[in-house]
Amino acid sequence: MIILLTDALIFMLIFIMLGLAFYLRGKEHIKRPLQKISNSKVGMVSLLVLVFFVLIGLLDSMHFKPANDKSNEIISLLDYWATPLREHGEKTYSAPFAATLYSKEMMTLADGTSQWGYPRLEFGGRHLDDPETQLVPDILQKAFYGLAQGASLMGFLMLLMWALLAEQHKRFMRSPTAKTVWTVVFFIVSLSYALIFLSAYYHVLGTDKVGEDVFYQAVKSIRTGLVLGTLTTLIMLPMAIIFGILAGFFRGWIDDVIQYIYTTLNSIPGVLLIAASILMVQVYMANHEQDFTSVIVRADMRLLFLCLILGVTSWTGLCRLLRAETLKLREMEYVQAAQALGVKQGMILLRHILPNVMHIVLISVVLDFSSLVLAEAVLSYINIGVDPTTYSWGNMINGARLEMAREPIVWWSLSAAFVFMFALVLAANLFADTVRDAFDPRRSGN
Repeated sequence: MIILLTDALIFMLIFIMLGLAFYLRGKEHIKRPLQKISNSKVGMVSLLVLVFFVLIGLLDSMHFKPANDKSNEIISLLDYWATPLREHGEKTYSAPFAATLYSKEMMTLADGTSQWGYPRLEFGGRHLDDPETQLVPDILQKAFYGLAQGASLMGFLMLLMWALLAEQHKRFMRSPTAKTVWTVVFFIVSLSYALIFLSAYYHVLGTDKVGEDVFYQAVKSIRTGLVLGTLTTLIMLPMAIIFGILAGFFRGWIDDVIQYIYTTLNSIPGVLLIAASILMVQVYMANHEQDFTSVIVRADMRLLFLCLILGVTSWTGLCRLLRAETLKLREMEYVQAAQALGVKQGMILLRHILPNVMHIVLISVVLDFSSLVLAEAVLSYINIGVDPTTYSWGNMINGARLEMAREPIVWWSLSAAFVFMFALVLAANLFADTVRDAFDPRRSGN
């Protein structure tokens, strides 16, 4: 088992969230918002999509070295399961579900003659004898078979779960929200199983310039988007909370210093700061090559450093919000009473201020997640994002710039990155709206 730096931080974040969930379990002021979220069809469906992406990201965060591999390559559990997609490359571009290359070449036939045409793919559709007549019926047949297998598996699991549930849980399962959630789960599992089944015979999203499967690239990019969204939040959250509360509660010279810090930081162009920081880490890795012998370790270091820089530059907005809220809370009667009774300032901050600003923290975190995922795409597009060897939607979009200018146009790499990124960001935004409505005190009466 190989644990990269980002892997360690991801699992640490999971343990923190589980501990926080256990601590908040049974708290009355948390029950009402959670109940409101659970009753929202949009919120639960978007949460379900996010969980699906997170599970894929976790599979891609469990790294190890294969026992029978002498190349010293580090792969993830997702790589191991997707070995056919990872190893079955083609010569160059091929369209989704194609059996031939995308461009014509001079082919040498079996009788030794040459012909200008579309060469057959080495792996995609190689089981077909006559692609022109067999391709479409075979795709439809295998898609139907995959959907049927996925639906049967999901149906069996649902029946098993229904048999094991207690009666009060069965009543909950009959609610409209639960029915919608199970319908979406059924659809996701069936579609995923069908895509996995088809991937054994075709490149379902085509191949890129070097013949690598685009579907594999898009799935591998999920981890990069989640890492940037979650680890950046983990880095910026402590600074925003500590500085925002301290500035609003103590005011005076403490407030002036903190305002000076984040005002100065906001005055520096973020792109230039990120570019300079990435250049520094590249120089450091070049001067210490003995510490970065693996390509994946080098890429992971750059990804972690990008999270650090984004976290340092993105805490100021939340800090301003928390400062303004704390300025209001410190004048409330219960805070004034605690000060009059001689309660220590640290206890006031922990017992009275922090719990009453957590709804702002939670709302801001969920809202900022999608913007951080999109930031990676923009930064990679201008070549100051993650390492070029790292699978990411930004690198896919960056690589698609020249592909869109080809004739005929190569559209599937950009489309795959767009669809996957759109699904993740849309789910995050919809869930953020649900969380905002549930935790915003001004909407508590709704």
